[in-house]
Amino acid sequence: MQNLLSSKLLSKNLKIRIYRTIILPVVLYGCETWSLTLREDRKLRVFENMVLRRIFGPRKKEVTGKWRRLHNEELNDLNSSPNTVRVIKMRRVRWAVHVARMGEKIGVYRVLVGKPEGKIPLGRPRRRWVDNIRLDLQGVGCGYMDWIGLAQDRDRWRTLVCAVMNLRVP
Repeated sequence: MQNLLSSKLLSKNLKIRIYRTIILPVVLYGCETWSLTLREDRKLRVFENMVLRRIFGPRKKEVTGKWRRLHNEELNDLNSSPNTVRVIKMRRVRWAVHVARMGEKIGVYRVLVGKPEGKIPLGRPRRRWVDNIRLDLQGVGCGYMDWIGLAQDRDRWRTLVCAVMNLRVP
């Protein structure tokens, strides 16, 4: 795909459509269940910027005439779609509402609200999927609410998902 994205024969719009329809679904497959760390967030952003730099190519400075790479802010301005971390947060929050509405008899719900039994290993606890949901909701200002109970109200939850989608990711 590298040769295709850096080809001069294809327009930038076609390259972006190829990225959105072929590459992005492969990268984001199953992202609703991921428990992302900051390192993985950074790697996803680096990958996205790398692909966008290949699509848009270098820029020529008007004063000196030298070629330079595009900065991240310039890439964000040129690309109209939201970044991958924001899409992952939105999909994760959407999936959380489905899981919260499933009921207690479904296995996925039991995994979500259940407490594991047994001995707890030493050290800091690993970040769980539920912790990521709470962090996503905390960024909007609803982190300390009962989000499973909130998920039962579809209208409030829809506004919450929209707020998470519009959240600025550093």
